[in-house]
Amino acid sequence: MQFKLILYLLFITFSYTQINAKDVGSNTGLKVPRFVTLKSDDVNLRVGSSTNYPLILKYTTKNLPLQVTEEYQYWRKIIDINGNVGWIHKNLLKGERHAIIKESEFLIKIYSKPNGKLIGEIGQFNIVKINICLPYWCKINYKNINGWIVKKKLWGVFENEKINIPFYQPVINQIWRLNLSNFLIFLK
Repeated sequence: MQFKLILYLLFITFSYTQINAKDVGSNTGLKVPRFVTLKSDDVNLRVGSSTNYPLILKYTTKNLPLQVTEEYQYWRKIIDINGNVGWIHKNLLKGERHAIIKESEFLIKIYSKPNGKLIGEIGQFNIVKINICLPYWCKINYKNINGWIVKKKLWGVFENEKINIPFYQPVINQIWRLNLSNFLIFLK
């Protein structure tokens, strides 16, 4: 009886590991797919996972977000906002989160809080730093503007992804709902 129980538990553990293994990178153990950004403004995208493979294109924009879809030793297979797919050495990527304004509207609005006061606007294809992402909004930094933008207007964050949400966020949400802006200044 004990042998059957141990065998059953081993089977369940092995099955669970196999099911969840496809969601993590084989080299890093990090979630795949995931978003990363370029460390520099001179990065080559290659056909394969070695410097012996030909170049597909050269990226010239630091902090450009890319989606990692696969890992092989020191190389990461990525896809960019334009659908280009190829391999980049891991040393040219960083985990810091940035996103691109993907909407084709003329200007996207930046708010003081979700559904708050308009504090700025930003155009398509600008790169922003992501500070926090709630279910439908992300707090971003662009030049000297810190504000909130609708998440679905960004490429570089998953639809259901939450990023850096502080443990006291429910309190902030209540303050926003009650429109106690002066109290929020006190918390900063």
